[in-house]
Amino acid sequence: MSAAHDKPALPLPEMLQDPEAGVTRLLASARRRDKAEKRQLLVGALRQLLDDGHASARAILEGPRSGLACAHRLSAVMDAVVIALHKAATGYFYPADNPSQSERIAVAAVGGYGRGTLAPGSDVDLLFLFPHKQTAWGESVVESMLYPLWDLKLKTGHSVRSVDDCIREARADMTIRTALLEARFLSGDRVLFDEMVRRFDAEVVEGTAAAFTEAKLAERETRVQRAGTSRYLVEPNVKDGKGGLRDLNTLFWIAKYAYRVKDVRELVAAGLFDTQELQMFERSEEFLWRVRCWLHFITGRAEERLSFDLQRQVAAAIGYAGRSGQAPVERFMKAYFLVAKDVGDLTAIVCAALEARQQKPRATLSRLLGSFTKRKRVRALGHTDFTLKGQRLAVIDDSAFERDPVNLLRLYQIASREDLAIHPDTSRLVTQSLRLITSGLRHDPEANRIFLEILTARRSPEVVLRRMNESGLLGRFVPDFGRVVAMMQFNMYHHYTVDEHLIRAIGVLAEIDSGTLEAEHPLANEIMPTVANRRALYVALFLHDIAKGRPEDHSLAGARIARKLGPRLGLTPGQTETVAWLVEHHLDMSTVAQSRDLGDPKTIESFAATVQTLERLKLLLILTVADIKAVGPGVWNGWKGQLLRTLYYETELVLTGGHSAVERKARVGRKQDELRQRLSDWSEEEREAYIARHYPPYWIKVDLADQEKHARFLSEAEKAGRTTATVVETDQFRGVTELTVLAPDHPRLLAIVTGACAAAGGNIVDAQIFTTTDGLALDTISVSRAFDRDDDELRRAGRIAAAIERALKGEIKIADLVAQRRAPPPRGQTFQLAPEIVIDNVLSSRHTVLEVSGLDRPGLLYDLTTAIGKLNLNIASAHIATFGEKAVDVFYVTDLTNAKIVSTARQLAIRKTLLEVFEFEGGKAASARTKVPARA
Repeated sequence: MSAAHDKPALPLPEMLQDPEAGVTRLLASARRRDKAEKRQLLVGALRQLLDDGHASARAILEGPRSGLACAHRLSAVMDAVVIALHKAATGYFYPADNPSQSERIAVAAVGGYGRGTLAPGSDVDLLFLFPHKQTAWGESVVESMLYPLWDLKLKTGHSVRSVDDCIREARADMTIRTALLEARFLSGDRVLFDEMVRRFDAEVVEGTAAAFTEAKLAERETRVQRAGTSRYLVEPNVKDGKGGLRDLNTLFWIAKYAYRVKDVRELVAAGLFDTQELQMFERSEEFLWRVRCWLHFITGRAEERLSFDLQRQVAAAIGYAGRSGQAPVERFMKAYFLVAKDVGDLTAIVCAALEARQQKPRATLSRLLGSFTKRKRVRALGHTDFTLKGQRLAVIDDSAFERDPVNLLRLYQIASREDLAIHPDTSRLVTQSLRLITSGLRHDPEANRIFLEILTARRSPEVVLRRMNESGLLGRFVPDFGRVVAMMQFNMYHHYTVDEHLIRAIGVLAEIDSGTLEAEHPLANEIMPTVANRRALYVALFLHDIAKGRPEDHSLAGARIARKLGPRLGLTPGQTETVAWLVEHHLDMSTVAQSRDLGDPKTIESFAATVQTLERLKLLLILTVADIKAVGPGVWNGWKGQLLRTLYYETELVLTGGHSAVERKARVGRKQDELRQRLSDWSEEEREAYIARHYPPYWIKVDLADQEKHARFLSEAEKAGRTTATVVETDQFRGVTELTVLAPDHPRLLAIVTGACAAAGGNIVDAQIFTTTDGLALDTISVSRAFDRDDDELRRAGRIAAAIERALKGEIKIADLVAQRRAPPPRGQTFQLAPEIVIDNVLSSRHTVLEVSGLDRPGLLYDLTTAIGKLNLNIASAHIATFGEKAVDVFYVTDLTNAKIVSTARQLAIRKTLLEVFEFEGGKAASARTKVPARA
């Protein structure tokens, strides 16, 4: 933030050292040439200067690895270019031999360039300052400077103003005021520039610090909302995101405006920062500039978003290496998020100081009344070490934590209980007192009781936990949590860092607990009041991903942490074991619901054997909902909720003694009777003939409403003499659109349907596949919605359905349509994911289960179903799940005789064929395994 540039680390041409002398020699040597030739010569010299300057700036970044030195070098090079152009314009092209009072000009850098820092792709913002209105001479000088800048392909922003213009416009516009706040003299009339600065301070800045601060903070909120509200988004904006460079700029603008300092180091003397906080500011600024400069150099443009494909490259450029189970890119991004957190801490410090500075004494009577009310509220806090500053919770003095380190936890307990904000000075003191969190405090029963109360509070535990995390207390008190602070997972599925995900999950659970999510999560809302282990549920959710980033399976490692931490937190042995079980199995319900056939009795029996008790089933259902919901925006949808509810209800039946063969037959009979009642307008003969067309699994899997729709759909198709037909329907609650397809059954049917969906841009999330006793296939394909409005969505679905019908009739070639739509996935180079094929004959009694996982791409499901069709396998059901860049597709298959695939040679052929689907797109088929029961 200083105007002073670092001493150049590498030599540059003479033009940089003394641009005015360099221009004089250059143009003197071209004395006999005309103006156009001189301009061309000048542009060529400046082009060389810029190229050399960029090369030397990159060398600084690669050698000393200093982002700020790189930014200062680029600014110094640009200074030389502007000074040289001013000298050429006023000394050679439009000299004023006997200048009048109006023929004066000052050229200043403003905006980011005014701070003396430029990134490789930054805009160059200039102010051409005149004493009065612009003259013809002034217009010629400005043009003769701007045209070469444009010829040099520089993104130049400029303004031409008189001193009076600057003052008038700065009063009216905060953006202009901010730009002038950082104006830096480059060339021309220094007296004129100094006059503008003097008047700006006296006529604009004086007495307006509060208004400027409020405007800048409001502007920051708007900017952050645009870039993403969390500083822990996994593809952050380095310039405009929360915790990015613009936040540091805003802090310095406010501090400079309020404290009238010119350099950030002066803020220590002004009392705003202590030495440690100044170092934090400078360290954060250096790191963010290093990242930003590399982003610009790598992309060759002003790229500010640290996207997945650039994270690896920037990490490698800066020099990060892998360590302790973390990839280089994950270590780099953790460093980035820790810096973003530091920037957030600095923001709170500055805001608190300015708030205290701007408070005014109230009138005597109001002050007395307020004091009386405040004393009552302070007594209500229940502890003498705490008080209120304004409406915020604070400690009575700076030794409160030294006297009793448990007060570090009590602070947040009271804030949670009384719904109070914590005064920034007190949050700052917490961070400075983290050394008090020793092993003794971690094992103090009262401290752990308080922490458990905070974690399980019904009133906004997410807010308080986030405050604890931002102060550094949470990671110190629970060191295993400290290991995942600012840790990102390098994939497209998780939107937040691990610590932010865990805290958000607690927030979702608290909403379910309070009953505010009934419409979105009806089952979780219904069973939450009935759980016996509420505390265990909160602790398990807080710990479920706490072992991420370790070489071993995070679920198993997390369970060990839970067994160690449970007794410390005061949980009973039974509660501790429940927590450990939930952590170890926290992915099971989601995996089974999304990738297994829930109509297969073996699926439910296996899951029930894992869960064992109804209480665990309840806890796991609620934990799974909160976990998925906290992954990120758009990850949770009604379709996943429907799958989880189906799995819950089916498993509940087994755990309460149902699902025997007799019970299953009785359930089929009841479902058939219910449908008979729904079809009361049919003759008895028609009803019985229709019911005989379906095998038992159909009656178990399909709910009554859909059974009736299917019956009427088949009846209408039959009356119309059609064996191929489609119908579409939207489902707002589940967030899907259903395409039901009727066609003669054959092995390649699902491939044709998935191909038509892929060609039309339909993202398939599930497929229910049934064959009738008379050889027709009745398939229901669920695709995720593309439009909010039903009429738009139905038009799109109608196009997909029409394509399916035409393909089934042989009127179009699906392979050609898919090939036209398919493009190389842009993330293919960013994410490396070895495909994996699991062939399992244990998961189902009647089918072989093929689980295929690998890098997702457009048309992948079509390619897989086509390959399975060519292998002469019948697909009984398909379950499609996508986790960011990873696709996990599960197919229940048999051979053409409806038998399982038990031959080793046949399994190897299946494996080879499916791996080739990924190799076709250049994927590396590095991993596959086959699971076969001992008897097979």
